[in-house]
Amino acid sequence: MTTSVGGEQGGAQLVLSGAQMLFVAFGALVLMPLLTGMDPNVALFTAGVGTLIFQLITGRQVPVFLASSFAFIAPIIVSTQNWGLPATLGGLAAAGLLYVALSGMVKLRGTGFLHRILPPVVVGPVIMVIGLGLAPVAVNMALGKTGDGAIQLVPQDVALTISLASLLVTLLFATLGRGIFKLIPIMVGVVSGYLLAMAFGIVDFTKVGAAAWFALPNFVAPEWNWSAILFMIPVAIAPAIEHVGDVLAIGNVTGKDYIKKPGLHRTLLGDGVATTAAAMVGGPPNTTYSEVTGAVMLTKAFDPRIMTWAAVFAVGLAFVGKVGVLLQTIPVPVMGGILMLLFGSIAVVGLNTLIKAQVDLAKARNLAIVSLVLVTGIGGMSLGTESFSMQGVGLSALVAIVLNLVLPHEKGEDRYEGVEVKVRED
Repeated sequence: MTTSVGGEQGGAQLVLSGAQMLFVAFGALVLMPLLTGMDPNVALFTAGVGTLIFQLITGRQVPVFLASSFAFIAPIIVSTQNWGLPATLGGLAAAGLLYVALSGMVKLRGTGFLHRILPPVVVGPVIMVIGLGLAPVAVNMALGKTGDGAIQLVPQDVALTISLASLLVTLLFATLGRGIFKLIPIMVGVVSGYLLAMAFGIVDFTKVGAAAWFALPNFVAPEWNWSAILFMIPVAIAPAIEHVGDVLAIGNVTGKDYIKKPGLHRTLLGDGVATTAAAMVGGPPNTTYSEVTGAVMLTKAFDPRIMTWAAVFAVGLAFVGKVGVLLQTIPVPVMGGILMLLFGSIAVVGLNTLIKAQVDLAKARNLAIVSLVLVTGIGGMSLGTESFSMQGVGLSALVAIVLNLVLPHEKGEDRYEGVEVKVRED
């Protein structure tokens, strides 16, 4: 799609571009709630509303689309198993409020304090824990089992054929795709795997035929449980840091400095309020979508009003009952094949965080932090009592922050090695 100089478009082009942006985000947007037991229609609704909230807070200056955050998949699954979905939603609402608190601190002190408290040696291994924590779930699903491996849902030979085909198609489009197809490898992989599953006769359309065309999404109210809240809040640390990178990335694409205008404090606030609002009605936490940023770069469609239309389409689609029911017919092996790549990719993002910052793991301090974070997060350690405990990503994030603050640096060492500390933005 072509645009005029500066990315301005006419009315019809805005509408079509908005539909295209939602199409780019759609695969990842609905996959996350399907994996965590949430309603995909609610996820569509909260993605649209969250994007509109973000635009309101930032003065509709930043062309980004907000939708389901993959960083929260593992914590949501663990939290739901321990405390139930309503309590998990309460924890997610609190995680959004952490963004709000960080926004206030950035407004008062600039971004430097974020880098001091959360340097790459802290953020990197925590992101790795997010990706590796559910590796067994991805493998079990690829083999046709439930996530915990307890029940065989699809014969293993059929499941492997479907999951590997889904994975292969996703890899091919991610590495060899051109244009818009390079931006939607997950969607193409899911569709191809779904078609293969239909050929094997393991897709049941009974509920789709019975579902209404128009239906309210399955909204769920949160409950407030301190164990779930304190478990979930540390999880927001890594996505909050990634948010800074996303804002810088879209700024590089459009040639504007969004860190200064509308300001990082406003973008963080928009992300946080959108996440809390989503949790209040049963939706997954929001984050800015890199796929959509890639589409903005490809199409040169810089006008933020495009994202307004994408949000409107998402909200409208949320009330089409058959959409959510159809998405829930996707067989387990299809999602398992995609997840093998997805969870590994998240772990690699964490590893790349350490590499880009040139964190020297030969130094005893850095080695201790990374090692203990990985073992604590992946090993299943839990600290606390029967009424309250911390484990997984939440515990590993806390361990990383505490170790970074208390372990001494080597004499003469730059405490913020590999980190660019910015001055306060007014």
